[in-house]
Amino acid sequence: MSEDKIVGIKHDRVTNVTATDFPGHYNDVENAWSLDTFKKQLDIKIHYLTDDVGNFDLIGADSSIANAFRRIMMAEVPTVAFEEVVFTNNTGIMHDEVLASRIGLVPLKIDPDKVEWYPFYEPAPVVDGEKTSPANDRNTVPFSLKVSCTHKPGASKNKNNSSNSNSNSNNNNNNNNNSLQKADDLYEHHTVFAKDLVYAGSEEQLEKVFGGVRPEVLYPDIVLTKLRPGQEIDLMAYAVLGVGSDHAKFSPVATASYRLMPHIELLEPIEGAAAEKLQTLFSPGVIGIEDGQAVVKDARRDTVSREVFRHEEFKDKVRLGRKRDHFIYHVESTGAMQPDEIFVKSIDILRNKCLGLLQYDLA
Repeated sequence: MSEDKIVGIKHDRVTNVTATDFPGHYNDVENAWSLDTFKKQLDIKIHYLTDDVGNFDLIGADSSIANAFRRIMMAEVPTVAFEEVVFTNNTGIMHDEVLASRIGLVPLKIDPDKVEWYPFYEPAPVVDGEKTSPANDRNTVPFSLKVSCTHKPGASKNKNNSSNSNSNSNNNNNNNNNSLQKADDLYEHHTVFAKDLVYAGSEEQLEKVFGGVRPEVLYPDIVLTKLRPGQEIDLMAYAVLGVGSDHAKFSPVATASYRLMPHIELLEPIEGAAAEKLQTLFSPGVIGIEDGQAVVKDARRDTVSREVFRHEEFKDKVRLGRKRDHFIYHVESTGAMQPDEIFVKSIDILRNKCLGLLQYDLA
């Protein structure tokens, strides 16, 4: 591999951090950008993929492109989340604003491609001389939550449900478990969960917009608040399409990051006990031993801790670096979309940005 493609990792510094593969840097090298060359170099390799987590390699791209994908996945891929909560009644201990904020962060299982943008910045439609709401079945998804806490039939109303009944701080966990158990024995609907948010749209919206697939929360066991007998909550929550740059609740990823592919060179043969010691200085699986000699088995697993440079016998025998154009992505979805779908949408968004830029005269 060409040296200009490797970012050098020394014991006290990082070298060759600036890319030089552009026209005019070297007299004898053209380095002009070529679409055909870019196509040949570009590659994507999926390491593993689940419904929630994706790990893949993007090879042959510039760091500006790699970072653009990361930022777009976090901030510009649209999803559906709760935007407005209307309270009819809330006699619980949690204030309306706090409860509304918690509800807004609940992930929803709704295909964003089936929901239109809510016209926040357009004038409200006027009907018979009066302004009306721009909300409709295409741009707003309503949910309802109506829960009231009551005493369980037959349960004593005089039992103590305080988690502070035992003053020993070492037993706090046990006290909390006992408290919860007592609450289950004493009360009905004492804990409000995300699953209590129920789709409240029309049958027409369900069939025409969502094709009969009922919108629901992704994680039903998220605790929203707690109630006691006589307390109740009655509200409507309205979900709309949005992007993470407006609010984090719209971000489709819990995290999206990348790192450069590690590059490890053994400059001299390392054998015997020295090979075994070298193996312990890297992450498990990075260095292997074949026929008594150390070999680089899987550089991808390395964290580039530079631990090897602390040992004098290896300082001139091992070279560390990172491949400048090889990016290892780790994407964790909130669950509304799979990681591969999020990445593909980020590509589409970047492409549309480029097409929009080409509409202007850049001369």
